[in-house]
Amino acid sequence: MNSRARNMLVLTTGVVLGVSLALANGVFAKREGATELPLEELRAFTEVFGKIKEEYVEQISDTQLLEDAVKGMLSGLDPHSAYLDTEAFTELRVGTSGEFGGLGIEVSMEDGFVKVVTPIDDTPAARAGVQAGDLIIRLDETPVKGMSLNDAVKIMRGKPGTDLRLTIVREGHAGPLKIIVTRAVITVQSVKSRMLDPGFGYVRITQFQSHTGEDLIKAISKLKKEHGSKLNGLVLDMRNNPGGVLNAAVSVSDAFIKKGLIVYTEGRRKEAELRFNATPTDLLSGGPLVVLVNGGSASAAEIVAGALQDHKRAIIMGTQTFGKGSVQTILPMNDGAALKITTARYFTPSGRSIQAEGITPDIALKNVTVAAIEPNIERIKEANLSGHLENPNGGAGDKDAAASENNNEQEADDSKSGEQLVQDDYQLYEALNLLKGLHILQSRG
Repeated sequence: MNSRARNMLVLTTGVVLGVSLALANGVFAKREGATELPLEELRAFTEVFGKIKEEYVEQISDTQLLEDAVKGMLSGLDPHSAYLDTEAFTELRVGTSGEFGGLGIEVSMEDGFVKVVTPIDDTPAARAGVQAGDLIIRLDETPVKGMSLNDAVKIMRGKPGTDLRLTIVREGHAGPLKIIVTRAVITVQSVKSRMLDPGFGYVRITQFQSHTGEDLIKAISKLKKEHGSKLNGLVLDMRNNPGGVLNAAVSVSDAFIKKGLIVYTEGRRKEAELRFNATPTDLLSGGPLVVLVNGGSASAAEIVAGALQDHKRAIIMGTQTFGKGSVQTILPMNDGAALKITTARYFTPSGRSIQAEGITPDIALKNVTVAAIEPNIERIKEANLSGHLENPNGGAGDKDAAASENNNEQEADDSKSGEQLVQDDYQLYEALNLLKGLHILQSRG
């Protein structure tokens, strides 16, 4: 994008941080002023606090009890609000920059268990076979039930090179699975790209980091150079993308949308109401775009898919997305900790909320395994028949048969890469076919 778009990224980051501080100050000011404290509820709280201090089998410090109370208060709000101690707050900031330690999975809580939103590409978890939708019920020998998400994440994080045994319940599998994952320093490459066929590019966004928008521009520029400055079409792959930075999602959407609303947010406070509009830039110059999504596509990935779908700028293909349509704001605390709290819902340009619903693809397509079947007998064509009519535009007889045979050999060579793609990634194969069809229609128009 141009310098204006890059400036927008910086400015909107500042706005989001401003919302965090404004919300914190506003809430405390209101509490201290007009709003009365819930005295009866506070009496009950202090009574419970006192009984724990007196009766619990082990002595617990006041600091620990109050911190646990804050954690419980936030975890009761929704699966994404949480109390972040100093260590967790630091890890969150490091994670958005693209490097952190652990297994390489994005997780949430569901029914008291840790649910895998998605394994991150090229990480120990992905290589070990962890899948989106898996429910983790044990970490080594420790049951997850009753554990907070932060505590579970602390166990999953650890020294690189050490092993962690995950006990997993997976839909469609008869019993629990045990998967051993070796911890590592996770360095996530946000944007990956390559050419699928001459003129048809492929860009995969694994997650949305602060620099994803700039990386996307570089990746598409590189693909254009490989094909003489222009692409016939692009597949944008956001399958198993857990989301990330809101401003990065806006930048990616803006790369393909020339004008209009990209996303807007609504919350209880005016400061939480934001609107993001596109700038006059389309990196594909109107060329066809197919977006791949699945159940592991969440949050920022859904913002991009929703914006491109509403603007009719892309065909969305795959399966229903995760359905995380809420915005979390980080509120720093004086002691170095922070609150991660849901402050708004986001909406697509047409006003759709994807909270607990997700994005419905334009073309529903499950990922299946396809195996090539070799024909037992080569089919006979017209040119092979004795006494066939000559083609009025050219030669006939043996020449036609020879030409047909040569064409068959050429087609066989050209289809090898396609056969490999359909076996490796059926959804991507179909996305490429659709992209070629859209390009043909556009060329004829």
